[in-house]
Amino acid sequence: MHHRLGALLMTPSVPAPLVARTPPLGEPSAWHEISLTVNGRPVAAEVESRLLLSDFLRDRLGLTGTHVGCEHGVCGACTVLVDDAPVRTCLTLAVQCDGAEIRTVEGLAPADTPLTPVQRAFHECHGMQCGFCTPGFVMTATALTEQSERPAEEHVADALSGHLCRCTGYRNIRRAVCQALDERFGE
Repeated sequence: MHHRLGALLMTPSVPAPLVARTPPLGEPSAWHEISLTVNGRPVAAEVESRLLLSDFLRDRLGLTGTHVGCEHGVCGACTVLVDDAPVRTCLTLAVQCDGAEIRTVEGLAPADTPLTPVQRAFHECHGMQCGFCTPGFVMTATALTEQSERPAEEHVADALSGHLCRCTGYRNIRRAVCQALDERFGE
C-alpha cells in the first residue's frame, strides 16, 4: 500500500480544463443614444459603450478620410477635431462625444469648394507623399491656424510631434504648416 501511495503522489496531476463563459449579448446598459454634430450635420445614433470613435466615423458614417494606423494613439493618422481640439479617434469612445461637434478631413472643403489654406499649403509645399498620415496632420494644422493668436514655434513643433510619417523627412510638412500660419496671421 505504501508503494501505491508513493506512485500516486508522484503522478503529475492534470488540471481540469478551463471553460470560457459566453458573455451576455448586448445588455441594455451597454448601448447609449448619442447626439452630435459631424461636419456641420446633426447625427443621432445608438452606440455600444466600447465603440471607438474611429470605427463610428469610418464604419457607421462612411467618413473614411479618418485613417486608422497604429490604433494606440501614437501615429496621429486618426486625428479629428472634437470641439475644435485635435483628438485621436482610436483612443476615444464614440459615447464620449455625445453633444460634441466633430470635424473630419471630409468636412474641411466639401466637393466643389476651394481648398482651405491648410490643404492648399500641403499641396503647394508637397507636404504629403503616400497621403496616409496627411488627414491627421491637416486636422492638427487646422486647429493651429484657428487659434486666436499665432502659436509659438515650440507649440507647433510639439503639436506636429504627435504624428508619424514614414514617407517624408517632415521638412515639407513643417513648411506647409508654417505657410498656412503665415497666411492666417499675416506674416
